[in-house]
Amino acid sequence: MTAGPSPSWYCLLFVFLLGHARAEGSQKATPEQIHLSYPGEPGCMTVMWTTWVQADSEVQFGLQIGGILPLRAQGTSSLFVDGGILRRKLYMHRVTLRGLLPGVQYVYRCGSAQGWSRRFRFRALKSGTSWSPRLAVFGDMGADNPQALPRLRRETQQGMYDAILHVGDFAYNMDQDNARVGDTFMRLIEPVAASVPYMTCPGNHEERYNFSNYRARFSMPGDTEGLWYSWDLGPAHIISFSTEVYFFLHYGRHLIQKQFRWLERDLQKANNNRALRPWIITMGHRPMYCSNADLDDCTRHESIVRKGLSGGRYGLEDLFYSYGVDLQLWAHEHSYERLWPLYDYQVYNGSQENPYTNPGGPIHIITGSAGCEELLTPFSIFPRPWSAIRVKEYGFTRLHILNGTHLHLQQVSDDQDGKIVDDVWLVRPKRGRRTYL
Repeated sequence: MTAGPSPSWYCLLFVFLLGHARAEGSQKATPEQIHLSYPGEPGCMTVMWTTWVQADSEVQFGLQIGGILPLRAQGTSSLFVDGGILRRKLYMHRVTLRGLLPGVQYVYRCGSAQGWSRRFRFRALKSGTSWSPRLAVFGDMGADNPQALPRLRRETQQGMYDAILHVGDFAYNMDQDNARVGDTFMRLIEPVAASVPYMTCPGNHEERYNFSNYRARFSMPGDTEGLWYSWDLGPAHIISFSTEVYFFLHYGRHLIQKQFRWLERDLQKANNNRALRPWIITMGHRPMYCSNADLDDCTRHESIVRKGLSGGRYGLEDLFYSYGVDLQLWAHEHSYERLWPLYDYQVYNGSQENPYTNPGGPIHIITGSAGCEELLTPFSIFPRPWSAIRVKEYGFTRLHILNGTHLHLQQVSDDQDGKIVDDVWLVRPKRGRRTYL
């Protein structure tokens, strides 16, 4: 029979936990983990941060780097109690800035009389459809081994991006060590996320305690705590949704139907608005297709995300195909893969010379190689006939929505010091309602 831990071990654990608590308590009301999101309303930006005690929620902002910040906005804070054994308490603050001038750079700080953050800068998103948004896209970035993050920080600070799309799986995991890993991750991304809107969707690594860390730490458009929502950016309509409702059924099977019905309504509306915003782009964590050498859902011929529940209910491939979704962004596999225009395992290239000009099916991009403790995912030995390019290197994707007819995708390899290892244009000259049927 093995003896239990000695009393001295418990003393060491107590001292360790007490040290953590004191470190947090020393600056209890000083904001940290500052990040932005776009609430979906033109001329607005939401600022979020964390404190360890209840405090007022205020953002001071203006146009000058130095001197007084003349503008003020107030918001709210909410108590988040992590589900771990320590039941740690964090206060999550949200303030939405309104009346921002399109394309203008603002300086801001957040907090209260009990403590202020340092100053940050962001540029308000331009309004309308006649501009060319630039985004960085990736998934599966951890607090440990975030290989792509230094380059993302530099390029964000250089003004290369208008927004970030993080396609699920954060920190690995945000709930770990009583949510301290989540705190560490949010501190790591602050130089990026406090400078541009950091838009998200949930992945499988957010599942613990019913996605509570994800729902508490991010603020996305709509009223679903970031599980599914949509927003407009230049000539594109972007839809974020949860693939996880198909896998964690103990949180409620009704969520599958609820999300699916919402997707139907949102896609119908977006498709009727093609004359104004020609592109429809989706982002969800687990792909419909992939050619990786593992047992993930996307390696199955009848993947759940693609075909839905037994009997073909709530499958997303047919839904997205019927409304002519142009580009589908995925992650989950720790690699990069671009597929040919595809539906139901059939390739529908626009032409032999220009496969991505007026293609007969949507484009799938799997970009989950930003870096985490689980390292990269190998590919199967033989590529599938629907797979155009596969890259097993750390990196992220650049998405440039040039205008209503041209969209540019590049894969940046961090292993090769920022080399572009994939470069493709998606071209659709025609506007108006779209369907592949």
